[in-house]
Amino acid sequence: MRVPVGRRTVPALLVTTLVMIGCSSVPAQVPPPDPATSTTTAQPDPSKCGATAAAQLNWGNPQRESHFTAGLDRDWHPYGPEPGHNGAGIRDPKQVSVAAGVATLTSTADGTTAAMSWHPGQRYGRWETCLKSDKAEGGLNAVMLLWPNAEDWPVGGEIDFMEISSPDREGAEFFLHYGEDNQQLSGGVQHDATQWTAWALEWTPDHMIAYVNGTKWFETTDAAAFPPRPMHLCIQLDYFGNAPNGTAMHVDWARQWALPSSEPSTLSLAPGDPATGQPDDYPERKPRKLS
Repeated sequence: MRVPVGRRTVPALLVTTLVMIGCSSVPAQVPPPDPATSTTTAQPDPSKCGATAAAQLNWGNPQRESHFTAGLDRDWHPYGPEPGHNGAGIRDPKQVSVAAGVATLTSTADGTTAAMSWHPGQRYGRWETCLKSDKAEGGLNAVMLLWPNAEDWPVGGEIDFMEISSPDREGAEFFLHYGEDNQQLSGGVQHDATQWTAWALEWTPDHMIAYVNGTKWFETTDAAAFPPRPMHLCIQLDYFGNAPNGTAMHVDWARQWALPSSEPSTLSLAPGDPATGQPDDYPERKPRKLS
């Protein structure tokens, strides 16, 4: 089992419901953002992801969304500079860039990687992101997850609803971390993640479901394993060493929906604030200085 640093861990100890699927290509009409609730930029046309869980399951307008049409939206917070996953490599904000409505996270062969978090988040709700992952060599994982606002891992939980470790990016895994001893539920799916893909999560008080291009591939109803407090979305490239070349992830958009059961987060970061939480509230979590 790898020990997390910042926001990440990997291997699984337990396995729950698992369905192997292929890529869906059903076109979808995604509702436009609600001007009364949207906190970010307007939706470009068309989306790079044709099929989405939101369209196929009638989720309606998101509570908030980001399309990167005017740069990196104020609610996104790149990590670092600080040591990378498990102390390997470096997280550097300069590895996050935006061009033509797409946010790109890059890594280099020496382990300089990118990651960013989206605040404020919530407990329970729906999230969906349209992204693709370039192929990689060696230990460079592409990850999308929910991380506890309280920065109290492992008791605060962790939901990795897209973790890609294979160099060819031909599959993804799901990890739900919980409890003081970091127990885990997991599953996997075969999918070509080098193509634009809509990855989604629905989290309610009684179930957790992951979707790829609108098709369910993981589900658990083990509510005792669910995180106890609000979480926020994070997108990361994690360096594990022995990677002779760099790689990249590309994000077209991200969306978040509130449910009647949702508990809003009180964590709100100003532009430029560190991604690891508010230092005034969590002084032990101030950004680490590189030696």
